[in-house]
Order: sequence, then C-alpha cells, then structure tokens
Amino acid sequence: MRRRNLDPNQQDLAEAAALQRRRYRDLQRQSRVFDARLRTIGIDKEALDTQIKDRKIQEATQRACDESIAAEMKQNDKVLCMLDERQKKDGQILNKAVNEFRKNYQQPDTRREFDLSDPQALKKDTPARLADNDPRCTISGLQKFMGEDLNSGNRWKFQKEQTREWLLQQHKERQNALADKKSADDLFDKQRLELDQRAMKLQIIDEETRRAICVATEEFNKALAAESEEKRHLEKQQQEEDDTAEIFNLLQGDLLSENPQQAVSSFGVGRIIANRWKGMSQDQLKEIRDIQMQQVLEKLRLEEEEHQRNAEWDRKRIQEARAELLYERHQQRQKRELRRILDNANTQLSHEQKARQAYLNEEVYSNFPSGQYYTQFNTTSR
Repeated sequence: MRRRNLDPNQQDLAEAAALQRRRYRDLQRQSRVFDARLRTIGIDKEALDTQIKDRKIQEATQRACDESIAAEMKQNDKVLCMLDERQKKDGQILNKAVNEFRKNYQQPDTRREFDLSDPQALKKDTPARLADNDPRCTISGLQKFMGEDLNSGNRWKFQKEQTREWLLQQHKERQNALADKKSADDLFDKQRLELDQRAMKLQIIDEETRRAICVATEEFNKALAAESEEKRHLEKQQQEEDDTAEIFNLLQGDLLSENPQQAVSSFGVGRIIANRWKGMSQDQLKEIRDIQMQQVLEKLRLEEEEHQRNAEWDRKRIQEARAELLYERHQQRQKRELRRILDNANTQLSHEQKARQAYLNEEVYSNFPSGQYYTQFNTTSR
C-alpha cells in the first residue's frame, strides 16, 4: 500500500537502491566463498569467539573496578574538602566570636582606670617602664603584658631555634619513612611468590580493611561533631561564668563598696582625686592574675586540641594512602595472574591448532584431488 502512494520516480529509485544492495551482498558473499585460504585451511571461529568474549568480560570487569575505585577516590576527596571547609568555618566563627567579645566587653571606656588617665602624663612623667621588674608596672597600670617584656628578643630567637629543630625532626622523620618504604618494597619483592598464592585471601582482607576504614571514618566524623558540640557548650558556659564573675566583681569591688564622696573632685562629676583613691586590693589583683592564668591555660588547651586534631588527620591520611597502595599492588598482581593464565590458554590453543593442522595434513588431506576436480567449483556464488 505504501508503494502505491509513491510517485513513479521515487519507486524507481527505491527499486534501484534495493537492486544495488543485493548486488553488493552478492559480491561480498563471492569474496568469502572464493577465498581459497578460508575454504581450504579454515579457522576455529568458536575458540576465537570464546577468547573475544572472555577478553570483553575481563575488560568490563577491569573497567567496573576502575570506575568503583575512581568513585571512591572522588568520594574521599569530597569528604576531605567538606571537612576542610568545616574546619575553616569553625575557625572563622571562633575568630568572629573573639572579635565580638573584644568589641563588646573590652572597649577602652569600660576600664576602671580610664578616668584616671591624663593625656599629658607621659610628657611629664618618667618612662613607663625602666625594666621588667619595675615596681611601677602594676597590673592596673597596663604597662606590661605577656610577650612584651624586654627579653622578647632572646625569646624570639629561642622560638626560631625551636622551630628549626622541629623542621629538622620532621625532615628526619620523612627520611625514616622513606627508608621504611624502601625496605617494605624490598620485602615485597622477596615475598612476591608467596603473595601470589594468597591472592584470594588478600582480596578478602582488602575488602574488610575498606569496610573498616569506612566505619572508622564515620565514627571519627561522629566523634568530631560531638566534640564540636561539647566545645560550643563549654565556651557558652565559660562565657556565662565570666559574665557572672565580672558582675560579681563589679558589685563587690572597692569602688562600689566604699564611700565615693571622699575622692570626688570639684572639677565635675566623674573625676576623682588621685591621692585619695585607695587603689585596688590584693584580692582584686589576685583575681586579675587568676583570670590571666586561666586565659593562658585555655589558649594552651585549644592549641593542644588543634595539634591532636591535625595529628589525627595526618594518621588518617597515611592509613588511607597505605590502603590505596596495597589495593593497587593487589590489582597489579591480579593483572599479572590473568595475563599469565591467558598466555597459557593461548599457548595451549596454539598447540592444539598445530596438532589439528598436523592431523589434517597427515590424515585427512593425504589424498589430494587432481586439478580437474577444482575446475567444477567457483563458477558461481550459489
């Protein structure tokens, strides 16, 4: 019905195309039929098809394995990027909180000695500090802080020397790690035959190791999240305690408990007479020292926690790199084993083909026909 709807020109073109296709298929068939090599010698097509199928299965297996490894590596890289981003965000939040605390609670106008400061006092008085043990450098004077002593030059020099020692120690540890890696490679070369025999067992151990790494990574992430939550809770509690302590100190201080009229100046409200002010008590000085010591201990604790986290991350990265190296070596051993099996199969097939060809030449094709016998063939492809 479709051909009746076509015009004569299109019908002629379709018939010509169909005739051309039949002629082309007939020519291809004649080339196959008249090929003397294929007709007289022949090939083991089933064996070749089996080899091609096995090769495709091996390639598909290897491709799937490579894709799974690549996906896992991408997943690990993504997890590492997320953890680095989370660490950066935590650092930014901590710095922001510190800056907010300084902005809200450590302004110059909130100091108790702000009204006692004379802008021209430094021009009239002796230097603020003659030595580190100057009795005038009291805590309330704010003339001496941690890290600003006169011996800071020697301390910086000692810190630089300590840093250089740490770098040398790290270089030595790296050299030791390279030496251990080289010795491990030598040991692997010596035990290569034994590891080839235990390929299946190592594959099972490798799978268990990968599962253990995944479980350890998940547990570490949970522990890190719990640690971060506990840290935020402790910081909030510490902040509340500091605020309560500050309010209590303000209420129980000498400036609020004593009579303020004895030190009021006649120049205006808010001014006092310096020679009538009794100064800070020993309890207040001790409290300031305790707070400073507490801040120093808190800073040391935070640095120690940061160092422990960095060490834990380094250990995790080394374990993952070592597991990946073992897995790559295992894959290489499997490739060598598969190659050896394929070579043996090809060698066996070659021997079988040679034996079959010898059998054909000696037993089957022992009685060769005359030339007149071949003249009746190859006259047509049908």
